[in-house]
Amino acid sequence: MAEDKPDIAWRVIGGLVGLVTAWGARKILGFVWTKTTGKEPPIDTDSPEVSMGEAIGYAVVMGVGMSVAQIVVNRTAKKRYDAWKTVKQVTPGH
Repeated sequence: MAEDKPDIAWRVIGGLVGLVTAWGARKILGFVWTKTTGKEPPIDTDSPEVSMGEAIGYAVVMGVGMSVAQIVVNRTAKKRYDAWKTVKQVTPGH
């Protein structure tokens, strides 16, 4: 059974959702990092001024947080897009 390719509209919407999600998640995770540690997030984790523990902790928080945000937002957006598309196809005159 052949899998349907996503339509152009979903590709554009999905791309925009991805960009906004990444930006928003980075801002939120940075805020949470600052409130939790009392320090600004490290800008350059390769810098010798940033401890190994802090660099690894930040990488783990950002990696997991960004991945979870992308999964949740992409699945929700796709579900809503598919529902909208189904309603639009069923509605007479469209």
